[in-house]
Amino acid sequence: MKKFQIFTVLILFLSFVSCTSNSEDDNGQPDPPANTVTYKVHIAPIISSKCLSCHTNPPINNAPMPLTTYQNVKDAVISRDLIDQIETGDMPPAGADLSDAQVKLFNDWQTGGFKE
Repeated sequence: MKKFQIFTVLILFLSFVSCTSNSEDDNGQPDPPANTVTYKVHIAPIISSKCLSCHTNPPINNAPMPLTTYQNVKDAVISRDLIDQIETGDMPPAGADLSDAQVKLFNDWQTGGFKE
């Protein structure tokens, strides 16, 4: 009988441990692989909620450029250090900073080749 109890406890422990994960974004979803991060699915919603209050076309509140299109955002990552600015919290200047998961999406998007 003792072997059965030990076996049961072991199975329950393994079941619990196998169901935990540390690679989830803010919505409880698993992080997508870097090569599957796309502008349309992952990046555009972040830009829409965090950046377009200033980076409209034309930009307002002293924003230096619009971020209204895929090409605008890609150019900002490549030539205006957008990822560094969001990692350091310089952008957005008002409101909540991007979460670690959101910053990771930008890095993965860049690493994955800026898929549209």
